[in-house]
Amino acid sequence: MDLPQLESISQVSNASEISPEKTESISIETEIPEALYQGMNEFISTNPKWDQYRVMSSALANFLFQSGCDDRAVTERYLNDLFKLSDS
Repeated sequence: MDLPQLESISQVSNASEISPEKTESISIETEIPEALYQGMNEFISTNPKWDQYRVMSSALANFLFQSGCDDRAVTERYLNDLFKLSDS
């Protein structure tokens, strides 16, 4: 991702406050190793409450949280997904 794309994403995330009632989404296109793709598909096929969007969003929130991100929305997403995973 180049600098203008990062700035655009930053502007989208700063444009509105994140609240439980309203969250905005953006679309991301990326290449991943085939092994990760196959693993994701296997997980989704055995966990019908999950889809590729939820898996990728959860994985990103997990990575950011464990890497020290202190954004409240990231922390909330991480914790919500953690408890939802145990219910699945």
